[in-house]
Amino acid sequence: MGRIVYCDGRFVPEEEARISIFDRGFLFGDAIYEVTAVIGGGMIDNDLHLDRFERSLAALSIPMPVPRAELEGIQAELMARNDLSEGTIYLQVSRGVADRDFLYPEGLAPTFIAFTQARKLADTPAQRNGIAVDLAKDVRWARCDIKTSMLLGQVLIKHQARARGYNDAWMVSDGLITEGSSSTAFIITGDGRVLTRPNSQSTLPGCTRMAVLRLCAGHGLQFEERAFSPAEAQSAVEAFVTSASSFVTPVVKIGEVVIGNGRPGPLTSRLQAYYLEAALDPEAAASS
Repeated sequence: MGRIVYCDGRFVPEEEARISIFDRGFLFGDAIYEVTAVIGGGMIDNDLHLDRFERSLAALSIPMPVPRAELEGIQAELMARNDLSEGTIYLQVSRGVADRDFLYPEGLAPTFIAFTQARKLADTPAQRNGIAVDLAKDVRWARCDIKTSMLLGQVLIKHQARARGYNDAWMVSDGLITEGSSSTAFIITGDGRVLTRPNSQSTLPGCTRMAVLRLCAGHGLQFEERAFSPAEAQSAVEAFVTSASSFVTPVVKIGEVVIGNGRPGPLTSRLQAYYLEAALDPEAAASS
């Protein structure tokens, strides 16, 4: 038997999972999603991810498909049924099923699916060696703070970056970097400050971003939340991205400019270690 998924109230083999062609998530991208990392059989920052899950649903006036405690039980059951020790758990909720119309009827029952993806998340080549990011115009809609399934802009940006020889891209709007195509952008200044853009409707409020800023505060590292330009990013001494599936990943090239000596910097490496320590042993990290 292959992977077991959750589809509208049932745990079923992935081959048996079915969603209506009239689901608004399929027809309009009228859906939100969330991804939680799993390391050593434990979910990482899951409280932050479920907080954002609830905020995104509320922003679109979609009800929670199940109570939060039941949702956590579904995540745990998926991990157990798929013997997941390292990877991710994906959740998606659409507004529901109705004949195609821009105006949706009130009272739709949301469609809820969830599945696991086994994959290596810690000590990856990207985390060890760093990645190169292209610079691309931010072509997304204006409410990037809602984690919707409307990801065509990011799909195209990632594909174009890969075709140009980059691992990913940082998006630019009004002369300032917003974020990575599926990550939060950070730079480290010459005086050792960790710098990232503040949360707004222009960016997704990253859960790993929040965890890293808490780690900075807990370890006495200076950080600042403000926007920065591509030129400032390219003059930084270090750079990195954060996301649920990449943790803290060094950026060693932005556009045509090599950052530092082209290798992961010492402060980024420290943040990688702090984050992994906190993920594997939250109690020990909190007391250190």
